[in-house]
Amino acid sequence: MNSRMVSILQHLLAADTPVKSEHLAKLIQVTSRTVRSDIRELDEFLAKHGASVQPVRSRGYELKITDDSSFRMLLQQLFMNNEPEDSGSPDYRQLYLIRRLLLAGEYLKLEELADELYVSKSTVQNDFKEVKQTLLACGIGIDKRPNYGVKLRGDEVRLRFCMSEFIVNRSDEERAGGINDAPRIVSPREMTLIRSIILEQIQKLGVSLSDVAFSNLSIHIAIACKRIRDGNRVALLSDEKEEFRAAGEFRAAEQIVARIERELDLSFPEDEVAYIAMHLAGNKWFAGITGEETEETGPEKLLDRGIYELGKEILAEIDRGLNLRISRDQELLMGICLHLKPALNRVRYGMSIRNPMLEHVKGNYPLAFQAGVIGAKLIESKLNIVIPEAEMGYLAIHIGAAMERQQMDTRPKRCLVVCTSGVGSARLLYYKLRSKFGERLEVVGTTEFYKLQQVPLHNIDFVVSTVPIPQPLSVPVVVVQTLLGSGDMDNIDALLNGEKPYSFRYIMEELVFLRQSFTTKEEIITFLGDKMSEFGLIRSSEGFIGLVLERENAAPTAYGNLVAIPHPIIPQSNRTVWAICTLKSPIDWSGRPVQFVCLLSIDKSGEEPQAKMYQHLMGLVDNSEIIQQMLECKTYGEFAQIIVRHKLY
Repeated sequence: MNSRMVSILQHLLAADTPVKSEHLAKLIQVTSRTVRSDIRELDEFLAKHGASVQPVRSRGYELKITDDSSFRMLLQQLFMNNEPEDSGSPDYRQLYLIRRLLLAGEYLKLEELADELYVSKSTVQNDFKEVKQTLLACGIGIDKRPNYGVKLRGDEVRLRFCMSEFIVNRSDEERAGGINDAPRIVSPREMTLIRSIILEQIQKLGVSLSDVAFSNLSIHIAIACKRIRDGNRVALLSDEKEEFRAAGEFRAAEQIVARIERELDLSFPEDEVAYIAMHLAGNKWFAGITGEETEETGPEKLLDRGIYELGKEILAEIDRGLNLRISRDQELLMGICLHLKPALNRVRYGMSIRNPMLEHVKGNYPLAFQAGVIGAKLIESKLNIVIPEAEMGYLAIHIGAAMERQQMDTRPKRCLVVCTSGVGSARLLYYKLRSKFGERLEVVGTTEFYKLQQVPLHNIDFVVSTVPIPQPLSVPVVVVQTLLGSGDMDNIDALLNGEKPYSFRYIMEELVFLRQSFTTKEEIITFLGDKMSEFGLIRSSEGFIGLVLERENAAPTAYGNLVAIPHPIIPQSNRTVWAICTLKSPIDWSGRPVQFVCLLSIDKSGEEPQAKMYQHLMGLVDNSEIIQQMLECKTYGEFAQIIVRHKLY
């Protein structure tokens, strides 16, 4: 099965509705004819593994699974291994070249590499253009020497991080707790020994590591052993060593190293001990903090003061920008602070970290991810360090959990009943509310209208009244019939869910631009920003566009399915609006094909129901059938019909 067929299978797996061949062709950037040919081959292949690709008349193709067990085994074989199935693909060759260079202790000739890959020298030379750019992003250069070949050049610490990134197979690491290429770094026996030594020492010292952190530390110590044997040693600056020498991580690293030296007959210089301490600092969890201790002493007593204040500032900044009401969430504050110390160490020391949940978080929790971006930008401005996208994703996970926790708040809402038609009617209304809404609603009492001004409302969530109340109250009022009709019930239910009446009003005809010919994301963002300014939705198009591009640089907003949702890093407009642009052909958007762009601008007053709006937007983004229909629209009338047909309002 070639790499295109694997990609088609991935898209069919992710789709909830049939996908047209034209849409698949745009996603993997080939012709529709090629896709149809690949689908025929894919269907024949899947027939042996409990599945098939079925055509759905006028709608495209969908995946049908007939033998769940057999199909799951196939998925494990295909997707639990990072290396491409198609060993002749450029991706495979480039990964091979990077690994080969990282493991080589001397110059390698291009002719030899071409022979190893069974390709021509010119093919390897072309692959090296991409290899060079990939390594350059990691701070690694390539030396060329006539008659000798090529060799990597760079700081030893960066080379080791690069080895961890490209030699270690993360999928196998997560599945089996080991490293796929262990025999090429240390022997399996030595790897097992290293892991047992680390486990024994961290338990003795009371250090707590997550499974991923434990595996990460094992990998880097294994790499350190190989590099020391090959005569390559890290050289840390004296102030870096002094910083670690006084820390508990250094003493823990000394004890781990002492055991490894005895067992593996190696000698670790002091710089190498500090290097291991650096990894401990970048992965260690805080041990011994319980909920009981938190309640007694408060997080500010258990955490580093600077980290605690930074955590509070992050939550306050997120609330200012997105109005999520999370700044008083002590559980979230604790989680963010516990995450920040090792995260900041990782960033300071250039330690790369993989976040396997990043794409899922971006696609399914966009509001939480936007909060993570805001938090990361605050850290950058305070500490003058650049927070990578993976770390933003981890911040978003904490924030997303807090948002879910808010939704699970089970405290019953409290209401007061106002009734003018006597005690009997008031009691009837009282018992009907209790019968209908049960534990979700606490009816604190009933009152006549003329006594309402004497009743304190500070502990009331809303008022249910059988008559209109002319004067404004500090809480919402629901006017109902004495016998409670179905519409009355719906209105009360909405208040119990914390909702305001939701109406879709985000798309303006003047801000829908179909089948445009732009070629870069910068052109599209500038065009849509100028149009928003033209209609008075934002104060300054230049400032708005700058904030949108800043957000793109922090973390690209291409979400897959040919869709990008750029937006400013903080809300800027007078109302929430979607500026839509579809393109005649897909363009490259930070490595992903994009043909449908929704420039999202949130109401800066913070009064919009953002969670509902984001839920609505992501439902649209995930539906390939709707996106394909919108891409085919030539007029706003056609576009509006799709909005109505699919009830996107």
